[in-house]
Amino acid sequence: MTLHLPSHHPLHQALRQALTQCRTLVVEGPDGIGRGALIAELARRGFLVRRASGPLHHVDPTQPYRELLAAPGRLAVDGSLVHELVYGPLRRGRSRVTWIQALDFAEAVEERDGALLHVTGETDGTEAVEGLGRALRTLGQHVPVITLDARGIGDPVPEPARTPTGNQAHPQGN
Repeated sequence: MTLHLPSHHPLHQALRQALTQCRTLVVEGPDGIGRGALIAELARRGFLVRRASGPLHHVDPTQPYRELLAAPGRLAVDGSLVHELVYGPLRRGRSRVTWIQALDFAEAVEERDGALLHVTGETDGTEAVEGLGRALRTLGQHVPVITLDARGIGDPVPEPARTPTGNQAHPQGN
């Protein structure tokens, strides 16, 4: 399932729901797309922001991501194996991550009540942008994918409505 957010309305109903219902959000986007404002907003909303450190493990490139997904609480991962699926072939002629590993990763994100946030916008890397889109459409068969335009990410983000008890209200309709 892929949900698209128009650039004129960056906080579409689907993203509001993701912020209140997802424990895990994996932020993906092509090189050159600013994700900083979105990452900062996720941290402000109580997500622990993490990025796999160092190069991918040569035997098991999924290891750092499995470790990240094992963390308790709400988690936002800045970039993931999807980046390697796209940029590996463009930079080195092959990916160090197999599709089976990427699909396992997508299922692990979904099992952790998560979604992939596909950040789009203006960029020069057309081949990478197209590859990222194809990869996320494929992974979207296993985990929700929310697409949003980076040009609207810096806009103010309203807080979800709260009930008198302090719990977040569930959006209705649409």
